[in-house]
Amino acid sequence: MLKTHQETGADVTIAALPVDRQAARGFGVMRLDDRGRVEGFLEKPQSDKEIDMVRTDPEWMESRGIESKGRDCLASMGIYLFNRDTLVELLANNGYEDFGKEVFPMSIRTRNVQVHLFDGYWEDIGTIKSFFQANLDLAKPNPPFEFYCPDAPIYTRPRYLPASKFDGANISRALIADGCVIDEGTTIENSVIGLRCRIGKNVTIRNSIVMGSDFYEAAPDGTDAPRTDIGIGDGCLIENAIIDKNSRLGEGAVVSPGGLTEADLESPELYVRDGILVTPKNTVIPPGWKIDQG
Repeated sequence: MLKTHQETGADVTIAALPVDRQAARGFGVMRLDDRGRVEGFLEKPQSDKEIDMVRTDPEWMESRGIESKGRDCLASMGIYLFNRDTLVELLANNGYEDFGKEVFPMSIRTRNVQVHLFDGYWEDIGTIKSFFQANLDLAKPNPPFEFYCPDAPIYTRPRYLPASKFDGANISRALIADGCVIDEGTTIENSVIGLRCRIGKNVTIRNSIVMGSDFYEAAPDGTDAPRTDIGIGDGCLIENAIIDKNSRLGEGAVVSPGGLTEADLESPELYVRDGILVTPKNTVIPPGWKIDQG
């Protein structure tokens, strides 16, 4: 992308992904000239007439080494490369607040904006469903994107946590982050488990994202006050859910959408979107809770 930016003498370069006409309805789509300069931008075109206005000739893509495969639109990937002075001027001379809807369209009108074609792995995770699916896809035996690549390694930030510890757990098609403790009898299938997760005995987690914790919690101080610890209590069932950080699930809780597609729940505050149950950060779910009691 940097090479494209330099060779075309661009002020701004935007990454674009070829999509078909149906997929184009969910993206910002660009209209180009024959040199790859962006001349127009239409946010989520719905009608065939609108799509025709921003259509790109598949032969133009093919001439630049991208197989069109029946795709005739170029969707914005939301990845931009600006000359520094250009960006400073655009931000300093107006009161714009939204990058995609205001700053970038102004760039098209006043600057040389070039497109960089890309046809590798990329996912838009702007919805609960797409975020959920993109994460679980990476736990597959043959994921759409491979992190374990010796020719182009990807490193996360080192956190210097202890290795994750398992005691008689049954785990399949899962990604497990550092610093977790998973007790005996627990089953984890097709799921992503985040940092510092403490998962009790005989827990079942299926088709879910458990985002872990920001810290380890100290052991109880010996008082008799009731307490639900950070993590997943013994005997919990988690299915089709996203459990945000620092959540506390009491023993025997059933955290699943229970057949609901869309819902806002209270006591505890939970949400169901696209058939996926979401617990906000720091949620406390009492022992034995089920969605029909919410």
